[in-house]
Amino acid sequence: MTTATTLDALRDRLRPSARMPVVFLGHGSPMNALQDTAYSRAWRDLGATLPRPQAILVVSAHWMTKGTTLVDVSALPRTIHDFRNFPQALYEMTYPAPGAPDLARDVVSLLASHNSAEDDSWGLDHGSWAVLKFLYPEADVPVFQVSIDMSADLDHHIEIGRTLADLRKRGVLIMGSGNIVHNLRRMSPGAAPQDFAVAFDSFFADRLEARDHAALADRVAMGSLLPEAHPTVDHYLPALTIAGASGPDDDLTFMTDAIDLGSVSMRSFVFHGA
Repeated sequence: MTTATTLDALRDRLRPSARMPVVFLGHGSPMNALQDTAYSRAWRDLGATLPRPQAILVVSAHWMTKGTTLVDVSALPRTIHDFRNFPQALYEMTYPAPGAPDLARDVVSLLASHNSAEDDSWGLDHGSWAVLKFLYPEADVPVFQVSIDMSADLDHHIEIGRTLADLRKRGVLIMGSGNIVHNLRRMSPGAAPQDFAVAFDSFFADRLEARDHAALADRVAMGSLLPEAHPTVDHYLPALTIAGASGPDDDLTFMTDAIDLGSVSMRSFVFHGA
């Protein structure tokens, strides 16, 4: 494992290979899309480092469904401004990337055992476009989203990742977007990292490094720490899917491993071939 807050250690490793990397980004506040921050700079650097994909599949914390896994098959995904009380400049941002309807329909078939279905009404929520605008600012790589089933157990989302992993061989970048710790009720601007946030973030990083996916999905063993870190698990589930899409021979690199606002982990990570 490499732990880094910059991508210097990663650049030489991400040469073109038979498999695309898989990426999880802690996206945090929508304001990161508007401001020059350590996080937006890291996303820009990552985009310059990654092999260019044929398409991008995004699992975002902000497309929640129940009882089904939806796949956006639209040809021109709309930019969704799914937030309130932010500066007008954020609502004027668009990310006009094309969709990937044929590939998206293949994913519907691939996820048939996970109650998958087509959808052409969603588009790209801010969990997608607010980071993709830095990774691929020209918006010229086809992109589509897959929803998170909030009624399913945690291990279901790891299995989704395992099922999607074969897409890495087809030039598809699988990207998750959420936060390893996401408790908006406890956040406070300028606050020091709270104990529960540090504890869960450290637990996640340790178990991810050990490839102990079962521990990451064990609600009972995590006890009260999980609901403290995630009053709802929407921002956690994409990280589990990305863990599931990783392989045993992948190297793991952590980046932007900070706690923001006291209770939001901005930890991001990349699994990539050795």
